[in-house]
Amino acid sequence: MQIETTEDGLHAVDAAKTSLSVTTDGWVPDADGPSLGCGLDVLGFEDARIPETVVSGRTRSLSFPPYHATVRSLDGDDTYVVGSQPDDVPIPDGRYVLTVDGAIRALVRFDGAATVSQVDYERLVVEFPEPTAVTVGFDARVGGDTGTVTVPRTPEGVARALSVLPAGYRTTTPDRTFPAMRGPQPTVAFGDEVSVPRSVRDRLHSTDLELRLPPELRYLFTGAPLASYLGATVSVERGTTPTLVAPGTSHEFPELPLFQREASALLRRVFLCDCLVRSAGPHGEDLDEAEHLDALSIDAETTYESPFAERVERYLDAPFEDVSDRLPDWHLSMYVEPSYSHVGTLPYLLEEVPFVFLPDADELADNEWLDRSLSAFYRGTAGDVASIDLVRPNLGPGRVHGWLADGVPIDVFKTLPEAYENRAAYLDAAGEPISIVAILNDGAMREEYDDAAARYRERAAELNIDIDIREDLTVDELARTFEERHDLLHYIGHCETDGLRCADGYLSARSIEESNVQTFFLNACGSYYEGEELVRKGSVAGGVTFNEVLDSQAATVGTTFARLMTLGYCIERALDAARRRIMTGKDYAVVGDGTHVLTQTDTLVPPNAEIVGEGDDDEFTVTYRVDGPRFPGATHHCHLRRDDGYSLLRTTEEYIVGRQQLREFLSYSENPIVYDGDLRWRDEVAERLLD
Repeated sequence: MQIETTEDGLHAVDAAKTSLSVTTDGWVPDADGPSLGCGLDVLGFEDARIPETVVSGRTRSLSFPPYHATVRSLDGDDTYVVGSQPDDVPIPDGRYVLTVDGAIRALVRFDGAATVSQVDYERLVVEFPEPTAVTVGFDARVGGDTGTVTVPRTPEGVARALSVLPAGYRTTTPDRTFPAMRGPQPTVAFGDEVSVPRSVRDRLHSTDLELRLPPELRYLFTGAPLASYLGATVSVERGTTPTLVAPGTSHEFPELPLFQREASALLRRVFLCDCLVRSAGPHGEDLDEAEHLDALSIDAETTYESPFAERVERYLDAPFEDVSDRLPDWHLSMYVEPSYSHVGTLPYLLEEVPFVFLPDADELADNEWLDRSLSAFYRGTAGDVASIDLVRPNLGPGRVHGWLADGVPIDVFKTLPEAYENRAAYLDAAGEPISIVAILNDGAMREEYDDAAARYRERAAELNIDIDIREDLTVDELARTFEERHDLLHYIGHCETDGLRCADGYLSARSIEESNVQTFFLNACGSYYEGEELVRKGSVAGGVTFNEVLDSQAATVGTTFARLMTLGYCIERALDAARRRIMTGKDYAVVGDGTHVLTQTDTLVPPNAEIVGEGDDDEFTVTYRVDGPRFPGATHHCHLRRDDGYSLLRTTEEYIVGRQQLREFLSYSENPIVYDGDLRWRDEVAERLLD
């Protein structure tokens, strides 16, 4: 994490180039600021990650992006929540810690009185009656040495590795559902003997839970997410029935294939119940979903203080089925071929607490694909494109789906082990601009090129984006561009069986030494195999096509994708939203880690919103949900609310609003909105509904 003092205040940047700017009034450095670490200890935050980098000074005010904030007193139980309402929140004289939750979490320790408010939905402002000493810490969500666990290449070795991966969790309380309480898990390597570094052993917390499984990789893979969240010791024994064992009790599972579904269902049950119960803890919020605790016959205060094994037993006895449909869908399901070559990928996947299922797919029937008779409208004068045999995956529950297995599936992102291993290579450039290069290799496609470049420039100053525009590159020039360090490469042109078309021939990704392009979008016909090779050569993820694509529709997808990537959408969600704007959207897919995010937003996850019609009383119905495959357990506060409550991510909310409230809502959000069934930008919606 880098922190620098600027003319306006403080600027923090993490290894992934996520940044947070804090505007100050009359900042004067002061080494004797109040202790942030001691303040967190007083609040019982001993399990939380205390920022390693802090800065102290005196100021009259602090101004943040419009995140939601909590002020906690060190002298009692008083807590002040600042949501989206513009009302001032007065803080009486005392000792406090302010928590500001965003893509980078800020923690502020101060003494005295203050006033906290949201100003015009644009800034969160903390004002002091006089220059006040503060200590500000910034907590990154990426980076850090996790340690490497070495185990034999056997089912017993994999079970041992799974038993220590929960070292990424910082607590065994229900607070482990908070994203801030989940860190990167240790990586795994194969060797002759078991070796667990002391740094990993010291971070492990015993939960008195054991998951007993048959000695087969397919059980170990599909049981890994449950074992990881439970902090369970994993053991294998030939002929055993899959069983979760706790002191004095046990819970048996059926054999595969049912095991994977029931293990996932138990993970969801325990995780969501912990989310409800954590409201009774020191980090508790006024969570809407906590109202279901009565129906579950769970006492939050008693359960919060209970050991993990006792909580699990209590959750198993609760009538979870009575409230399950009123709780969020699961965020991410991964379909992973259970092989030793994928064991090293599990720690990366488990960071986001996914379901893991065995891959299963059917051949794609001819009538499931659009008639290709529209060839006259495909991208310019495209030649022969690569033939791809697609399969239709049989999907389980989940909002987003990823495929780490053989075959080229539709409707999911296709990932590779290299995608996760490559991420670390892009975490060493904190403070450098986000480098985006747009390449036009066919002048007939200039409209998309110009529009995409304009979209990237819209947030260039805000996000510190450096945009490079290049045209008519030769084979050597395009190869050098891929080998240069860039965060996003947007290629507009043609792709044929020999590779990406250049001014003097074709470039095959197989011919380049390495790819130093973090993400990419190859908006050209049949670019799938080129994109897959770029990930193998060093990239993290990218957008590709399966077949020939219609020129006008490719332009629509390209410009929409460009805008969404700069708004903080993960690459799978950005391309999914973009391809929904055209009728041949299934021609587009993501290869690599589809959950990867290039830029940041003013919230952890960009929201989805849909506006339905205009009522007789000049009212509008707004359906609102914060979605995406990352940050399970996080909460959000919709700006349409008139209270200080929070909801879990992926909870669908509905609001009836008047014209003025809708105008305020549209002025705040830059994200696209579904109106009349189509994805539209806020200015389009405002023009249709409010003028």
